[in-house]
Amino acid sequence: MQFENRVPDQVEKDIEINGIKLHYEETGSGRPLLLMHGWGCDHTTVRSIAKVASRTHRVLNLDMPGFGQSPEPEEVWTVDNYTDLVESLIGKLDLRKPVLAGHSFGGRVAIQLASRRPDDIDSLILVDAAGIKPRRTFRYYRKVYTFKAMKHLANLFLGKEKAQRAIDRWRGKSGSSDYAGASPKMRAIMSRVVNLDLTSCLPAIKAPTLLVWGEADTATPLADAKKMERLIPDSGLVSFPGCGHYSFLDNPGQFAAVVSSFLNSRIQS
Repeated sequence: MQFENRVPDQVEKDIEINGIKLHYEETGSGRPLLLMHGWGCDHTTVRSIAKVASRTHRVLNLDMPGFGQSPEPEEVWTVDNYTDLVESLIGKLDLRKPVLAGHSFGGRVAIQLASRRPDDIDSLILVDAAGIKPRRTFRYYRKVYTFKAMKHLANLFLGKEKAQRAIDRWRGKSGSSDYAGASPKMRAIMSRVVNLDLTSCLPAIKAPTLLVWGEADTATPLADAKKMERLIPDSGLVSFPGCGHYSFLDNPGQFAAVVSSFLNSRIQS
């Protein structure tokens, strides 16, 4: 998913961290703000957020490994690996007290990093963020156990290699569009990160936190945002009626006003 919304001072950059190439787009000046996109997207998806934030901040809009212009990791990563990389980027570029902003999967990384380094993060902006384990229905568990049974039978009758190809085809047809469109390695990574519950991390976040949500979001429901607001000590929630998982695209005007107000308040604090 790519969106062209260029601003005059955009600079595309690459940096190598522990042998990993990381691409990012830099805009604006001032205090640092790290912006992290959602799963299946890249930095162009959240470029409109970068445009708003770059009015007051130096924005580093990342392509997370496996997306955009950042190559896939060599191993099957977890959320910890993504968080480690962003933490290393902060150290390598000597970014003092950055703002962390994340949409969807990017919110997972922001939550984990803000809880890991509570005194080193200026503030947090979570946009339709992932991180709360979803409530599962009977239909979901039936699907999971059916898949496990099929996997066992495929390995038994087809052999390991043929079974794996059959499993990948079945997953691609029955899984989400994000899963179906991913490479085998990124599918494996998605399987490892999608169910990680970060609820226990939320009370450890000290940074002032803005939660921005679409009330019609079905991927990360508004109930998740309300739970985050209850558990993050210094947090506030703004929700937009009729907006979905990409609330920043569904209601760009109000989104820009809310985020600009929050960032300006942090500069003045």
